[in-house]
Amino acid sequence: MFKPLPAFVGLRYAGAQRSGQDSAGLVSFISGLSMIGLILGVALMIVVMSVMNGFDRELRERILGIMPHATVYNASVDIDWQKIRDEVDAFPGVTAAAEVWQVNGLARNGLEVTPLLVQGVNPETIVNVSTIGQFLKPDSFSAMTADPLQPGIILGQGIADKLEISLGEHLSVVVPQSANSENGGRAAAQLAGFKVVDIFHSGTALDHSLALVDWAQAKELAGGAGGAGVQMRVEDMLRSFVVFQQLLRQLPAEGYYGNDWTGTHGNLYQAIQMSRNLVGLLVFLIIAIAAFNVVSTLVMVVIDKHGDIAILRTMGASTREILLTFVSQGALVGLIGVLVGGALGVLGSLVVTDLVSGLESLFGIQFLKSDVYPVDYLPSELQWGDVALVVGAGFLLSLIATLYPALQASRVQPAAALRHDY
Repeated sequence: MFKPLPAFVGLRYAGAQRSGQDSAGLVSFISGLSMIGLILGVALMIVVMSVMNGFDRELRERILGIMPHATVYNASVDIDWQKIRDEVDAFPGVTAAAEVWQVNGLARNGLEVTPLLVQGVNPETIVNVSTIGQFLKPDSFSAMTADPLQPGIILGQGIADKLEISLGEHLSVVVPQSANSENGGRAAAQLAGFKVVDIFHSGTALDHSLALVDWAQAKELAGGAGGAGVQMRVEDMLRSFVVFQQLLRQLPAEGYYGNDWTGTHGNLYQAIQMSRNLVGLLVFLIIAIAAFNVVSTLVMVVIDKHGDIAILRTMGASTREILLTFVSQGALVGLIGVLVGGALGVLGSLVVTDLVSGLESLFGIQFLKSDVYPVDYLPSELQWGDVALVVGAGFLLSLIATLYPALQASRVQPAAALRHDY
């Protein structure tokens, strides 16, 4: 006796409708909704994971590209920092080092005032530990010392916007000083005037806080106080704390201290990872709900096809063949859903950055601001491993969802089903 293949029958059931019966149309409608839900869930999951990958990449390559992986300080001003820089540079695990003098101050332009972190840098070494040079004009560092009477300063775009200042204009930098014996025990402040020689836009929160001056100018602003140190980059960013602690124990004198990027930006890294996990879990649940909608679809198919199942059983179809018939139907819905969803997710991941940028330009608004978010645009990085994981998980959930209705179909008794239908 001829036996149709279970997969062929399952595929036929997936698209067939029996004329004159409203139930067939309802089954087809629910099946379509299940597939659409699965498509949207898979596509959304891929796009969300790509965006989270993008934020993680921007933290590692852009923010931590400009800022060092770790910095060593010492409160003493009588230290040969060039010598310490060379020792740090030669330490195992460190790829580059540069001396820096950091000062917290206030920038003023007219009535506008904003806080900023002033970094005194050596142009010859800062480019080894920071990618800041990628956002500057070629002659920006030399312009800082071009005029001895009017030192130059490089500002972030956010600082320049707050101060409403442009290239070539002048501003004042005020640095509070602690009380000391020279001024009678009263607090004092260092004041210096600078000319804006460049304004950088990195698209990160650093645009709102970072300013660069020459090393000698930062030392003068510090007014004999501390703030000098050595910045470094390490081979393995995730081991920066271990390398940093080992370095502190190897330096020749006491009084050295500092921090690594996990202390300055670790909360941002943890927030990105937590958001990625939580959002991924939520979207995964959406996929699971969409996949298990296949259950309702196949249950209705089983009810609608009782007579057909009974006929197949009387023709000699075994329980296993009936089971595979309905599993193949659910697998078809799942396969189409995850493949189409995967394709849409890949496409969405590739265009989401430009799409959001276009919407910002069209409506004249900015969805992400670097003074609130890590970057001022929506990054995306597609990883094919994520695509394979999402598509595979969605298809697996669809297959699991088919088991219950397929088992119910395999248990249909031919006599009872035919008596009910006819």
